Amino acid sequence: MSTIRITKQFNFETGHALYGYDGKCKNVHGHSYKLSVTVIGQPITDTTKVKYGMVIDFSDLKKIVTEEVVDVFDHATVFNKNTPHVELAKELSDRGHHVILVDYQPTSEMMVIDFAQKIKNRLPASIQLFSLKLQETETSFAEWFASDH
Repeated sequence: MSTIRITKQFNFETGHALYGYDGKCKNVHGHSYKLSVTVIGQPITDTTKVKYGMVIDFSDLKKIVTEEVVDVFDHATVFNKNTPHVELAKELSDRGHHVILVDYQPTSEMMVIDFAQKIKNRLPASIQLFSLKLQETETSFAEWFASDH
């Protein structure tokens, strides 16, 4: 049986600030992120199964990524919980804003690592996460590949 990769793309808006950074990204700002999620597996060969011919139903993959990433990070502001931004985070949160405190610098590189772990934990045993591509601007992105780990 052939091994096949399938990819689903997602879009979400997220704000962040990079504490200690020496450029403009030290300021609170946002991105229109594009996340491409590629999984790998073998199409189901059992003709009695409703998912016959699929590696994973795109809607099942969408549910996992939406619950673990998109619904959590969309229109949120992300700060490292170990920086002085926690004071700003508390103020924003107290005013009803969606704030996420993470234990890493919220760069695309670190976010894609976080997303990979969250998605891998939810995939069926027969499906592996192959790669993620998190694009923060039209020309800048971070990629995660299972083969690197």
